[in-house]
Parts: sequence; structure tokens; C-alpha cells
Amino acid sequence: MSANDVEQKSADDVKNDGEDLFVGVDVGTGSVRAALVTASGSILASKTQDTKTFRSDTDHRIFEQSTMDIWNAICTCIKGVIASAALDPARVKGLGFDATCSLAVTDLDGVPVSVSNAEHIGNPGQRNIILWADHRAEEEARLINNSGSVVLDYVGGVMSLEMEIPKILWLKNNMPSTLFSRCQFFDLPDYLSYRATGGCTTRSACSLTCKCSYVPDRGDENHPGGWQDSFFEHIGLGEFVRDGYKRVGPLRSLQGRNKQAETLTAGLPVGDGLSEEAAKELGLLKGIPVGSAVIDAYAGWIGTVAARSSTDELAPSLDESRHRLAICAGTSSCHLVQSPTPVFVPGVWGPYKDAVFPGWWMNEGGQSSTGQLIDFVITTHPAYSQLCELAKERSTSVHIVLADHLEKLRQEAGVESFTELTRDLNFYPDLHGNRSPIADPRMRGSITGLTLDRSLTDLARKFHLTLEALALQTRHIVRSLNGRGHAIEALYVSGGQARNRALMQLFADVCAMPVFLPASVPDAVSRGAAMLARFAAEAGPMAMRRGSGNADEIGEALWDIMVEMTPPATVVKPVASSREKRILDAKYKIFLESIEIQNRWRAEVEAALDDGT
Repeated sequence: MSANDVEQKSADDVKNDGEDLFVGVDVGTGSVRAALVTASGSILASKTQDTKTFRSDTDHRIFEQSTMDIWNAICTCIKGVIASAALDPARVKGLGFDATCSLAVTDLDGVPVSVSNAEHIGNPGQRNIILWADHRAEEEARLINNSGSVVLDYVGGVMSLEMEIPKILWLKNNMPSTLFSRCQFFDLPDYLSYRATGGCTTRSACSLTCKCSYVPDRGDENHPGGWQDSFFEHIGLGEFVRDGYKRVGPLRSLQGRNKQAETLTAGLPVGDGLSEEAAKELGLLKGIPVGSAVIDAYAGWIGTVAARSSTDELAPSLDESRHRLAICAGTSSCHLVQSPTPVFVPGVWGPYKDAVFPGWWMNEGGQSSTGQLIDFVITTHPAYSQLCELAKERSTSVHIVLADHLEKLRQEAGVESFTELTRDLNFYPDLHGNRSPIADPRMRGSITGLTLDRSLTDLARKFHLTLEALALQTRHIVRSLNGRGHAIEALYVSGGQARNRALMQLFADVCAMPVFLPASVPDAVSRGAAMLARFAAEAGPMAMRRGSGNADEIGEALWDIMVEMTPPATVVKPVASSREKRILDAKYKIFLESIEIQNRWRAEVEAALDDGT
């Protein structure tokens, strides 16, 4: 195994005990990670493979990827973990996927269709994914947000241009109509299920409700669920209405209970399992169950929120999940919390019904740029070259060098916390727009307190300031959720940023609640996907055989698997002194004022322009 691989139970032990194995695949923004996981939750092997993101030299809004590139990376990773563990592939009893909420486009035969002008848009081409971070559909999102449709009620009142329908509408507006009519569209998790099962078009409730404008059924005849014909007609996608939505998903209501349903809740088995072609490509057996996929942040939720602080602690109940906010923190960050009844929060996506558990509702907050923002602040600073040289000399990461430098500065200044080192600096972090709770892609970043300092000391202070700003924004999201009816008491973090202990401590101190970190940070999300694989193999078939089944029974079965497969977490508790708390409270007040000032200044400039026309 490589240094990045995690082993909790040896392969020899597994060979001897005959425990069933499951593969979870996490497709993140820049890489694929596969984990080979036992039924008890031990990670036998994991492997990561980078994927390509195509950017434009002339348009910063463009982010594109390739399903072919991603699938090849998945094949490499799965074959790699099987070889690393040196176990018979027949031991693998299920496969689960998660992926970013990006738009994958193919023709009706599954051939990739280019979404890029560089590859002659609408024709066969590798660049067939509009990544979640792509912001080209600003005008289309504006049209949608002026529609007054009921679909807006389920995305916090404002649909993000990062969602699938604005992107599909952009493609219609920029692609020859004859080519657009031959396209089918997938949220990326559903594309992976489609590819793995040899073309089964079953969709996941997670993707449809969270990213594709499918309105949940609330059991109220005045608020019918499903696709909203009037909405699609209004925005210019009436052809979807006329062809029964077959190019984006099923017409029928979300069922998630029987084999004939075209849309499934998390982990229920898709079609007839792994196809012969996919099985050969992945090195697995044909026909093993493929669990209905989820968006990557939701797999992070699945893989973390059932954690306990120790094996001695009583297992949490499904009802306790509503007090636990999962943060999947990587390039961007998503904030997920579940509730038994719908909670409507302005500027926060949702409430989404059936996104993971049948009958439960999910709200999703988020930050459009977090890990990406940290990297940007570091790499664009004049002292970045010096930082890299120091990291190379010390054989460590740039983050460690910055943390060490901050500690040196703290001691020299005779202060008790890094927060005092940035007392005169304030940073509003939305360089790539605000996802929530403002829900405004026009928001931009700002820093006050700048000097002419170009040194490593200035870079270290701005590094900490960036972490501080992300924690303050997380507090804004948590308070918005709790202010509307949620009762969040703890944070459960997955994704690459969970390894940043300084940031995790800031989360705990700024939000005044404990932060739970997974036993294996790199595998927390892929572990969640593996839980779906086990559910598909064990509980899923039972639910399918029972026809419509019992939603509570299905939910409890998945929750039990989550509890069994989640190792104890490391807990980061709030430790800020009363002095630091006062500074952080003052900075939070400034953070909120920064939003008000930016909106006011923007309105003043727009008014000045209007007066001159």
C-alpha cells in the first residue's frame, strides 16, 4: 500500500474470516478515490487517481471534465485496491458510487457529447461534463429565478447557476437544435450508475431532487410533486415536457420502493447490477449489486454522521442525525443536515425529500470556494516562492511551514492566539460568489487592513485570516439553519480540509460546538459510498422484494449499516479563551457588516449607471 492508503484490518485477517467486501468510489473535483471496505467498516486498501479539469484561457467561468477520463480513473483505482489487498474479486459483493453534482452529457446511445466550444459543442467529444464550479449559465439562472416557479421554494428561493437546469438551458441556447435534441443529461452520480449497469437509466432521488428541479411530493394536492411542466415551458425547455422528461429522468413520482421504479433512494440496487462490459473493465464480477448513487457531499454525510466518540458510547439513533451537521470540505464545502419534516431556509438549498432516507428531508448549505480559496491566497502571494523553498528544505508541506511561522509570530508578539495576529485584518471570502445563505453569485471577496508588506509573515497572517473567514462563514450558515428550525449541536467534517487541524479548531471555537473528525480522513467519503454498496447487496434486495415496503424500515436498515461501518471519531472541542471569543464575536459582526456594505455599494454604483442612461 502507498502512504496514502489506510489499513484497519489486515488482508490476512480478512482472508481467514471470510467477511464480505464492498467497493466505494468517490469522484471528487480533481480525483477519483476507491476504497475496499469490509462489512464491519475496515478499510483494506484505497487508491487515488487524479482526473483532468479543462479551463478556458479567455473565460474564468469555464470548468469542464470528461466522463471517459473519470471512468478510466475509476477502473485504475478499483483494479488497484483489489490487487493491493491480494484478494479474490469474487469476495466483493457490492459497488457504490458518489460524485460531484456536475452535468454529464451523452447522446441517446451513451456516446459523450462535447459541451465545449473548443471541441465543437454538440458533437462527439471527450469534454462532455460541465463541472459544478462552472459559472457560464448566469443569464439562464437569472431567467429561472425570475420565473416565480414553485421549484424555487426548494432551493432556498434562488436557484444557483451551479445546478443542472441552468446549465442544460445554456447548452440549448448555444448548441444547434438538431444536436441538442439528440442529447441526454445526467447528474454525474447517475451517469456512473448508467455506465456501470450497461445503460440503465434509473435515476437517484438525491440527484433529481437536489440538482435537477424535481419537486418533492409533500402529500398535498395543492403542491403536487414531480416535474413542473409550467416551469420547463416558461424557461424554454418545453421539449422535456413533450417527450416525458426521458432525457433528464422519469416522469413518474419518486418511489424508491420497488424494482420497477425509475428513481431510487440512496443505495437501493440499480437495474440488474454490474454489466458484463463494466465488470471486465473494473476487474469485478458481473451482476454484483450497484447501489443508487449520491452526490459526493451526501456520501460524506453518510460516512460520518453516525460516528461516536468511542466504542464505549451508545450507538446513536436515526433521530439523533437531525442534530448533526455534516460538512464535506474540499475544493468547495457543503453543509448538510437532515430533518423529519421540511425546513425552509432562505438562501439554503432544500428542503430535499428522500435525498438519502425515504421520507426524511435534507437542507444543503455551502461555500463555493474553500480549499480552492486557501490555495489561491497562498499561491498568489509574493512570498509563495520563498514558502515553497522552505517547505522543500524542511521536507514538509507549505501549510506546516505557515503554521510554524504563525507560532513563532505569536510567541514574539506575546499573545495567546493566532486570532490576535489578525486582529486588524478582516476578510470576506466569496471570491467565487456566495452559495449560501446569501445565494448570490455576484458576491465578491474583500480584505481590509492591507499594508505594503510582501513578506512570509504577511502570507502567514493572510493564511490564518482565510481560515478564520471560512469559519465565520460556517457560523453564518449554521445560525441561518438553526434560526429557521434546525437544532444543530455538532459538526461532522469530511474531505481534505478535515486534515487542517487549525481550521477545525476555528470551526469549533467560532461555532461554539464540537467538531467530529473521521478515523480516516481520505476515506470518509468513499466509505460512505461503500455503505451504499453494502446496503444494495443486503438490505436493498429485501426492500425490493417487499414491493412498496416500509420507508421507516428501509431508513433504519441503512442507518444500522452506517453505525456498524463508521469507526469512532476524533473530537475537537471549543477551547477559545474569553478574550479570543470576544475577538471572534467582533469579527463575526464585521463579517455580517461586510455583506451589507458590499450590497449597498453595488446598489449605489448600479444607481449611478442607471441615472446616466
